[in-house]
Amino acid sequence: MASNRIGRINEEIQRELSDLIRTVKDPRVTGLISVTAVDTTPDLKFCKVYISVLDKSDVNQVLKGLKSAAGWLRRELGRTLNLRATPELTFVRDDSIDQGAHILDLLRDPNVVKPANPANEHIVLED
Repeated sequence: MASNRIGRINEEIQRELSDLIRTVKDPRVTGLISVTAVDTTPDLKFCKVYISVLDKSDVNQVLKGLKSAAGWLRRELGRTLNLRATPELTFVRDDSIDQGAHILDLLRDPNVVKPANPANEHIVLED
């Protein structure tokens, strides 16, 4: 029962933070920033926010800007969510999109992925 509650809280925090990040006035927090996941502890004391940034050269600056704005984001989050305790926010870089793209490239490479049945190697599928 509690895990379902934490899941709903994580979704709500993710939705609110993705809206709030757009309003941060720190000049380091620019570009297309998406909140990919949120992981809250069961006691609602701490919250890990996974961030993905489109421009990979600015990731460290965006994370520094979000870290400096964490207090303001926490206060605004506490105003919108009716929770007993508003969790302390920690921002983490999320590379899962890059890893997924790399795996997809490997799967599409015929030198890496061999046919499942070597007897059917002569069959060419149309693209």
